[in-house]
Amino acid sequence: MAYAKKTPKKDTAYQKLRSDLKAGTPGSAYIFHGEESYLRQRALEELQKVLIPSGAEAFNFHKLEGQGLTPDVLAETAEAMPMMAERTLIVVSDYDLFRLNQDALEKVTAFLEDVPPYCCVVFVYDTIAYKPLKTTKAQKALAKAVETYAEAVEFVPAQGSRLTDWITAHFAALGKSIDVPTAEYFVFVCGDLMTGLAMEINKIASYTKGSVVTKKDIDAVADPVLSAEVFRLSDAVAQGKYDRAASILADLLKMQTEPIMIAAALGAQLRRIWTARLALDSGRGKTWAMDLWGMKPGYVSNMLFSAAQRTSAEWCANAVKRCQELDRRFKSQRGVDPSGELKLLLAELGAGKR
Repeated sequence: MAYAKKTPKKDTAYQKLRSDLKAGTPGSAYIFHGEESYLRQRALEELQKVLIPSGAEAFNFHKLEGQGLTPDVLAETAEAMPMMAERTLIVVSDYDLFRLNQDALEKVTAFLEDVPPYCCVVFVYDTIAYKPLKTTKAQKALAKAVETYAEAVEFVPAQGSRLTDWITAHFAALGKSIDVPTAEYFVFVCGDLMTGLAMEINKIASYTKGSVVTKKDIDAVADPVLSAEVFRLSDAVAQGKYDRAASILADLLKMQTEPIMIAAALGAQLRRIWTARLALDSGRGKTWAMDLWGMKPGYVSNMLFSAAQRTSAEWCANAVKRCQELDRRFKSQRGVDPSGELKLLLAELGAGKR
């Protein structure tokens, strides 16, 4: 019979996984999901290292694709005894457990309840989302089995000092140093997903002439994420700098960014600026707004309040309203010129600042 997991009182599932790996005692079954693919891949590599001796992978490490996979094949793979190792590892990619038919649901439930003690199976959700369903009796039974015998680990982007420490260490491994404010700026420009950051770190380290990474080095070679460009776009609009805003929009369109995505991101950013403006006007301060948006003190929050200080609550309210109206037009009307409409929106908002 499979080992029932011990649910930690304080640790998250990710922290418990880290503890199990460190102790060399992984459980019988895991579900890996979440957008931080870098941490997910590292966890898989560590699982393999803990469970499978070098040179014994061919006999004990099994990879299965979820598409077309049957519970019978999964069970047969799990029943294969380890060779030259104490345990086996099965990694199942994109097997949408809760959307199986009733017969398959019942078989997977029985499988989880009786995973061989020498086997560890990991269901990895990469290109599909992990969405536990409890509509049918079979789905409820599977959910109960997952709760009892498996560990659902969500890999989320690191934040705060955990992420800046990781960035600092990776630059140091390449012979470069970066201070915390510059690391925070790096996250602002390139996003908080480690997979993308790792590639940008290699690029920036190669470009940087000296030993210290600067904002100029980042700006010279980094590929900004959409949120960074939209932040700059909203900041230009808030300052009434239409030419600068139009230039940023043109660059986004050249990169084939969908206008509807730009409009949605711009609207979201303007809502944050409006919230910050309301926080300033009401005396609630930065902490209230940051808690509302789930932000931490740092470069992004400072930029947000700097932008808010250059606006009024009335201007922000109108800007948010206009973005919402444009979003509805994009989604409900035919024959709309998205690029042209965005340019008109920027001109209108910029004119409102003069």
